[in-house]
Amino acid sequence: MSVGPDPSLVGPGTRALVTGASSGIGEALALLLASRGAIVGLVARRQDRLDRVLEQCRDAAPESRAWVADLADLDRAEQVALEAWGAFGGVDVLVNNAGMPKRRHVTRLTAAEVGHVLRVNFEAPVRMTLALLPRMLERDRGTIVNVSSLAGRLGVLHEAAYCASKSALCGWSEAMAIDLSGTGVRVRLVNPGPIDTEIWSLPGNEDPIYDGPKVPAEECAQGIVAATEGDAFETYLPDLKAIVEAKTAAIDQFIAGSAQMEGAAARATRP
Repeated sequence: MSVGPDPSLVGPGTRALVTGASSGIGEALALLLASRGAIVGLVARRQDRLDRVLEQCRDAAPESRAWVADLADLDRAEQVALEAWGAFGGVDVLVNNAGMPKRRHVTRLTAAEVGHVLRVNFEAPVRMTLALLPRMLERDRGTIVNVSSLAGRLGVLHEAAYCASKSALCGWSEAMAIDLSGTGVRVRLVNPGPIDTEIWSLPGNEDPIYDGPKVPAEECAQGIVAATEGDAFETYLPDLKAIVEAKTAAIDQFIAGSAQMEGAAARATRP
C-alpha cells in the first residue's frame, strides 16, 4: 500500500532528486520545489554553485541535500541515485534535467565528443532511472520526469550530437511510459524550447543561430512542476508542438528550409 504524500502532487513531504541543479532550469526548479515544501536532492558538477543553491533550498526545506557528481561518469550517476534513496528513505520524483550542448557542424564532430554528450544527456538518466525503478515499483509509486528538448523532436542546425541525445531520451521516455502503464510509476517528458540559461554561451560551442526571445528559467520550472502534477505524458515549454507537427508532416521542406538558414548565416558573417 502506498504511504506518504500524494504521488501526483509536489509539496510538503515530497522527496525530489534533481540533476543539473547548480544553474539554469535545474536551479530554478530546485528552489521552486523547496519553496513548496519538498525535500530536494541536488546533483551537479560544480561544488561552489551547488552549495549556494543548497543553502537557499534549506531556508525552506532544511532536509535538502546535495551530491557533487559529473554524470558523464555513469557509475557515479547510479551511485548518487541510490545514495539519495537511502538518505531520504525513498525518492518520489526523479527529475533528469542535467544536459550539455555541443553546437558544432557534423563534419567537425569527433566520436568522443558525441559519446560524451550521449553519456550526460541520455545514458546518465537511464542509469539513474534503472537504479530507482525497482524500488519505485516495489513501493508502487513514483514519478520520473525526463527533461529533454524541442531538439529531441526535430533536427536543429549544427546540433547533431545534442539532437541525437535528446531524441534518444524522448524515445526512451515514450517506450518506458508504455511499459509502465498500469503501475504506480508515472513518466513525464518535458521538451523545453529556447530557455534563458547559460547553455547558449558555454565555451567549446559554436555561436547559436537562434537569437530570438527566450523563456525565463523560472517560468520553465513552473511548467515542469505543472507537468509533473498533470496527466499528460508530454509537455512543450513554451508550447511549440505545432512546429514539431509541421516538421513531421513535411520533413523534406523542413530540412531544406533549415539548410537555407545555414547559408543565410554564413552570408551574414562574411566581411
